[in-house]
Amino acid sequence: MTVAMILNEKGRDVVTAKATDTVGDICKTLSEKRIGAILVTNAAGQIEGIVSERDVVRVIGKDGPSALEQSVDSVMTHAVVTCADTDTVNSVMARMSAGRFRHMPVVSGGKLVGLVSIGDIVKHRIAQIEREAAQMRDYIAMA
Repeated sequence: MTVAMILNEKGRDVVTAKATDTVGDICKTLSEKRIGAILVTNAAGQIEGIVSERDVVRVIGKDGPSALEQSVDSVMTHAVVTCADTDTVNSVMARMSAGRFRHMPVVSGGKLVGLVSIGDIVKHRIAQIEREAAQMRDYIAMA
């Protein structure tokens, strides 16, 4: 199973922000959209960073309420790990686990085409395992 299969099922919409947006703006969007991370892109749509709930909690814990007025550029992760839509679910799951992050942008042909979360990956992996188990039960019942 590939990342493209996940995106085809869940959709390819990605919530983005600008590096000049404030942490407060990010918090509002995270809450309204009920998501865990937002990609930061430039005017050309290229990825500049990613900001997650963890990033927000970390900066508020360090700087207090004034952190909400900081630009997201000072809080986001700049070195964003991406994957391709042709990558396997297992390879992406391994990279996310090794890197200890929960969201990975999907890039194809140099363009942002989606975002997958560890929840998306686990959900599809469980569905795959359940399908395989059902096939095995059917095979055994026929024997």
